[in-house]
Amino acid sequence: MPRIAICAPSTPMTHDDAAKVSALAQAEFPQVELHFHPQCFESDGHFAGPDAMRLAALVECANDPGIDAVWFARGGYGANRIAEVALARFNHAAKDKPFLGYSDAGYLLGALYRANIGHPVHAPMPNDIRRERGEEAIRRTLRWLTGDHSGLEPSLDNCPTVAFNLTTLAMLCGTSLMPDLSGHVVMVEEVSEHLYAIDRLFFHITAQLAKVAGAKLDGGGIAGLRLGRVSDVPENDRPFGSGPEEIARFWCERHAIPFLGLADIGHDAANRIVPFGLAAGR
Repeated sequence: MPRIAICAPSTPMTHDDAAKVSALAQAEFPQVELHFHPQCFESDGHFAGPDAMRLAALVECANDPGIDAVWFARGGYGANRIAEVALARFNHAAKDKPFLGYSDAGYLLGALYRANIGHPVHAPMPNDIRRERGEEAIRRTLRWLTGDHSGLEPSLDNCPTVAFNLTTLAMLCGTSLMPDLSGHVVMVEEVSEHLYAIDRLFFHITAQLAKVAGAKLDGGGIAGLRLGRVSDVPENDRPFGSGPEEIARFWCERHAIPFLGLADIGHDAANRIVPFGLAAGR
């Protein structure tokens, strides 16, 4: 029986939402045990408890040999503050575990991928139960955890792939948490950013990804970029003049990065699953 630990490296979730996720799992996935760490419900300003508490809970879940996977409760902001120290404290029990989440959890997924620890997976999180049709998002992750790969992003093939929130990836670039993405398809999505901010983020990440390509004398580099959903875009005081796909194409062309089309990922209940690297079962 898979035993899944849930902790909150960023912001807290509520007891009511945790109860809804647990009830769904008990009714439809009786072979799964969900264990919500008490830290998920703590609050310290913006965060799910102070840095030290969030760090301790993450390390405890990762290093517990009786836990088969670590599922991040929700995004928000805060995982970057503890990621580097946490990975330094992970032991052998963390090496083969899946770690699942998206958005701000991307700091941890990227750091894990860089360090070759566990199996980072872009996937819906427990707090998605709050979304419209959020139950299906929860089911998608639980199905994947029980061996059903029907929720994988449909474009996945034999090329290694990663998926990030656009802002998270931009913040990762140039830091000690950033993985080597040579030869990878990079999928990005964003929520609640003005279009001019989307353009600014693409300016930065495409320049950084182009450096990866330029550093490879053998013609390597990233395999290309796919754009997920850019949702809840705030209205600006004047039209920007380009939509998200036009922006992505513009900056990919500027840096000779192949634009591969759209990806079925985003901050919504339809968010599909992207295991980092090669997708198992494909």
